[in-house]
Amino acid sequence: MLTHAQVWSAIDRLATRAGLSASGLARRAGLDPTTFNKSKRVTPQGRPRWPSTESIAKALAATATPFDIFVRLIEPSAAAAARSVPLIGFADAGTRGSFDDGGFPAGEGWNEVVFPAVDDEHAYAIEVSGQSMEPPYRNGDIIIVSPAAPIRRGDRVVVRTRSGEVMAKELKRKTSKSIELKSLNDGHADRTLAVSDVLWIVRILWASQ
Repeated sequence: MLTHAQVWSAIDRLATRAGLSASGLARRAGLDPTTFNKSKRVTPQGRPRWPSTESIAKALAATATPFDIFVRLIEPSAAAAARSVPLIGFADAGTRGSFDDGGFPAGEGWNEVVFPAVDDEHAYAIEVSGQSMEPPYRNGDIIIVSPAAPIRRGDRVVVRTRSGEVMAKELKRKTSKSIELKSLNDGHADRTLAVSDVLWIVRILWASQ
């Protein structure tokens, strides 16, 4: 028997296959961005709310996924290699209270996204917005970062300043006094920040493409 949880889990896996969050999948399908959000899966009265066949059909068309593949995603075994990680939009990452001083998720405003083979318990996801990080990261891409991963020269990183600015760059050099960052987009200048101005810096582990 097909269950409510199985269908919604299949939609989450469909989004993952396409390198999208649930809201990103809805947008790509031409639906309201909240269509597949967890908050829409249960009515205010606590009753399960099922996705419409129309919304599923649009999501399959938008990701060029045959229906038989979607059926396979419903099978519990498909979830064996996946886990949920916290997700926040890049624009929201500068909001006060979203992170602690170490760059770990905190506070409100977080959703979840399912990603396969994410075995770092500290990892979380950030959804890219805008064109400032092109070509490696485009609007709507999901990047997986970890505040616990070691950082070396040449690594791509996400940095948050004490003023609330958040940016994705390549680490060129780090000294006791400054952090030199190379822009990922030739249209944007490289940056040099004083260590005292940086709240946290985390390494990018993986990105959807």
